[in-house]
Amino acid sequence: MTGKQLIKKFAIDPDQLDAMVNEALGTTTVDEMDAAMSSTVGEVAPNSIVKGKVLRILEDGTVFVDVGYKAEGRIPLDEFDDPDAVTPGIEVECLVEAILDEEGYIELSKRKADRIRGWETIIETHKEGDVVEGAVLRKIKGGLLVDIGVPVFLPASQVNIRRTGDVGDYIGETIKARIIKIDEERMNIVISRRKLIEEEREELKQKLLGEIEEGQIRNGVVKNIADFGVFVDLGGLDGLLHITDMSWGRINHPTEMVSIDDTVEVKVLKIDRDRERIALGMKQKTPSPWETIDAKYPVNGRVQGEVVNLMSYGAFVKLEDGVEGLVHISEMSWTKRVNHPSEVVSVGDHVEVVVLEVNKEKQEISLGMKQTEVNPWDMVSDTYPPGTIIRGRVRNLTNYGAFIELQEGIDGLLHITDMSWTKKITHPSEVVKKGEEVECVVLSVDQEKKRIALGLKQLQADPWSQDIPARYHIGDSVPGTVTKITNFGVFVELEQGLEGLLHVSELADHKVDNPEDVVKIGQKVEVRVIKIDPDERKIGLTLIQTHFDEAEAAEARSYAEPEAQPQLGALASQLAGLSARLGDAEAAKPAAEESDADGSDDGAGDSEENSEG
Repeated sequence: MTGKQLIKKFAIDPDQLDAMVNEALGTTTVDEMDAAMSSTVGEVAPNSIVKGKVLRILEDGTVFVDVGYKAEGRIPLDEFDDPDAVTPGIEVECLVEAILDEEGYIELSKRKADRIRGWETIIETHKEGDVVEGAVLRKIKGGLLVDIGVPVFLPASQVNIRRTGDVGDYIGETIKARIIKIDEERMNIVISRRKLIEEEREELKQKLLGEIEEGQIRNGVVKNIADFGVFVDLGGLDGLLHITDMSWGRINHPTEMVSIDDTVEVKVLKIDRDRERIALGMKQKTPSPWETIDAKYPVNGRVQGEVVNLMSYGAFVKLEDGVEGLVHISEMSWTKRVNHPSEVVSVGDHVEVVVLEVNKEKQEISLGMKQTEVNPWDMVSDTYPPGTIIRGRVRNLTNYGAFIELQEGIDGLLHITDMSWTKKITHPSEVVKKGEEVECVVLSVDQEKKRIALGLKQLQADPWSQDIPARYHIGDSVPGTVTKITNFGVFVELEQGLEGLLHVSELADHKVDNPEDVVKIGQKVEVRVIKIDPDERKIGLTLIQTHFDEAEAAEARSYAEPEAQPQLGALASQLAGLSARLGDAEAAKPAAEESDADGSDDGAGDSEENSEG
């Protein structure tokens, strides 16, 4: 220590110290002593690299080094590459970071000295474009730090030719790269592993394009997987293995067959040398199962298969790897109305099917499931011959009739015209309700069109054949109730289930534009029968009066009953005169008017019926 340091350390009075030193040294002063000590040590300046010798190592990891200066240097032990090799006496090269005379030591750095010496060596031996090799030290912002003698920067974008998920995976690996930038002022070097790989691949690519041919079997490494296929590195150039060329069978994603870095054997399908594109295939290494499809799966043959996919229009059934057939929903059941295949089958089901059609060129097979069972319609004629009385449930109602379920999947149609002999039915809900059981008779069976006609009224005798003509005669005066009003006339209920038509021309002596001006629905009227047509099942009426007395109506109604025939004799003369007057009235009507009236009746009725159908 200098005299000043001793004074400071031991808190000695400077004058007293000078006296003590002068006494010890005689005529030599303290300043002379300091000058003498300075002449015995070398020059040490900050930011200079000096050589030193390790003196000792403290337990806290501090290494004391003699660099030929009046004060010792200190270096942290962790700056040495091999701390175990640091022993007293070894020589080290270090950088002077600071001279702390007042504290009595020099702050040194071996790591910085090594970096400067390494940088100088790199600058002397390398230039931009050279290939270097080093170990990846650690991950830093934007890339990696690589030791090539000095730490250099490898940007993440220059690590590989393909996007790397985590560049930290390269830590600890020794890599080769090309120097792309040297910044001497900042002591910074940027390297690129990608550029070196691209150069190497370009050489391999040119070699590959010179020797590869279509039809060759080659090995490659899976480098990337997409939904549509796999990119395989053939050595300098990637080929595309499309998902449709991976297997003759069905695969949903390429990962079902390969993984990244797998070595695979592929067949070269097509080469585009101008665009440097290669199409590859795996399934083409084996024969297509469709080459012998006709012999394996003859039409009408029964086979077993597995349901592998469901679409709205049908189910795909796998017969073997690479061979699938379609069962259309129309081919799933003879009788059941299938809206979606899931109502019949599920993915994974093993089913028996019949081969309906094979298209080898389009690689399509049509299959059927219902063909494995007996068609119930083949036995309908025997099971339900015309005249058979059946009981069934009303499954559905339409405007034109009701569908009656005879057995599962087989319905018969009960048309509204076959519901009643006498009553005009406008909707089937007037007679039957959905879900109820009804008794009907089979009218006809059309096996080819899969139709069964049913009748409800046919369970009873036709009243128009004898009953109605026997009870109703031309000229009879009868009571009734208005049930329906149309533009061509009024329907009058004469008895339950029996209606007659009061034509608009029979409502009054004058022309009536609107029948509702004369009568209302539900109104009681007295009418006279002017026409009975059993073939057409129609009764023509003319209006006598409205709002008549109920007692008179009952008396008038009694004339239509069979037991009232004796009373008709007593009134023969009165009826004869009435008939004569009616005859004259009918004769006076123009034929065209009568034709129009009948035509309006029939035409409107037909039109209404057709609209209902």
